[in-house]
Amino acid sequence: MFQVPRDRAYRRLLAAQVVALVGTGLATVALSLLAYDLAGADASAILGTALAIKMVAYVGVAPVIGAFADRLPRRALLAGSDLIRAGVALALPFVGQVWHIYVLIFLLQLASAAFTPTFQATIPELLPKERDYTRALSLSRLAYDLESLLSPVLAAALLSLITYNWLFMGTALGFLASALFVLSVVLPKPQPVRHAAGPFAKATSGARHFLTTAPLRALLAMNLAVAAAGAMVIVNTVVLAREHLQRSTGEVSLALGAFGAGSMAVALLLPGLLERLSDRTVMLAGSFALFTGLAAITAALATGTLTWWAMLSTWAVLGAATAAVLTPTGRLIRRSVAPAGLPAAFAAQFALSHAAWLLTYPLAGWLATSAGMTAAATALTTLAVAAAIAARVLWPTTGPTGARRPRVTGGPRTLRHLHHAHLPARQAAHAGQEGDVTVR
Repeated sequence: MFQVPRDRAYRRLLAAQVVALVGTGLATVALSLLAYDLAGADASAILGTALAIKMVAYVGVAPVIGAFADRLPRRALLAGSDLIRAGVALALPFVGQVWHIYVLIFLLQLASAAFTPTFQATIPELLPKERDYTRALSLSRLAYDLESLLSPVLAAALLSLITYNWLFMGTALGFLASALFVLSVVLPKPQPVRHAAGPFAKATSGARHFLTTAPLRALLAMNLAVAAAGAMVIVNTVVLAREHLQRSTGEVSLALGAFGAGSMAVALLLPGLLERLSDRTVMLAGSFALFTGLAAITAALATGTLTWWAMLSTWAVLGAATAAVLTPTGRLIRRSVAPAGLPAAFAAQFALSHAAWLLTYPLAGWLATSAGMTAAATALTTLAVAAAIAARVLWPTTGPTGARRPRVTGGPRTLRHLHHAHLPARQAAHAGQEGDVTVR
């Protein structure tokens, strides 16, 4: 698992991702402290609005950028996005009004909406071998989990020496380092996609592909299950720990760490598991584990039997289930879509998955505040149950991304063509149906 693929360009991009994530983690801590300085007890409202702005930027902008990414040099697009994010980070310490934060956060997330899908679409072209790509997906998942665990610790250590405004400098340095790593490699040119329709059709091609391809329709449902569980953890952990269980402030971080630890454990195991099990088996198991964990929390809240250790173990299960769904997502998209459509498809996944979070974040917070924690947990469990069942129904057991392998005919020439297109042979029949608008 710890063997990093040997491709030099991939290793540089992985380093770019890691340093950018560290910078993002520092910015998260610094932004919360800045909001408190500006608004005091109303800081939660500022952060909640900023989070909503982030999701709106992701949902509205990522598909547009992904649709036209084939016309732009990838290295310039990635490095330019990093430079914009670095500039925003440098401007944040100087804001004096709340609306300044909203404008800068929107600009920051616009750049992220350009960077992340482009980054995700580049990796499968650098690593055409499925085993290498699977390892890359697991390493990416580990990078996100480590950031969520280590960035608060790093920020706390730095804050003992400097003020929080200097954390934004660390954020800017992280994005600048990411840009340098990107500029140090040569990346494959995006394959142009021909569209008979206009710009709107091109911008929505990735989303339409999700609606017409069975495994990707199932992925839409699984995104909702992930968002339901994640919103329960991210939004309500502090209330559960502090109010319901009377734990200390430091133990809130421990609870969030349990979620990250569960995710990391599964990310480490998945490369070996995916050599023996299909993506469908692993991802559907993760989806059903998500609603099972939420149902357990709901039952404990309803009966008044929730304990600290039960919460920690359930959060670890939810983290593990989240990784089981999210880590193979890149494999699923690559198998379902022709190479020329990857940027649009990854942009669609980026936007549509965040649309699910745009639904579950306010649901988790508003219901917990107005109707109680049990009502919020019940609503999120219901969403997760419906999503898991829908994913099971929508994803057939046969086909290139199902449990059984279809027969591939056409002789050596067909197989050579498939190899040249960087698609495994077992994907032949499905890939031929995807057309030219196909597809962290």
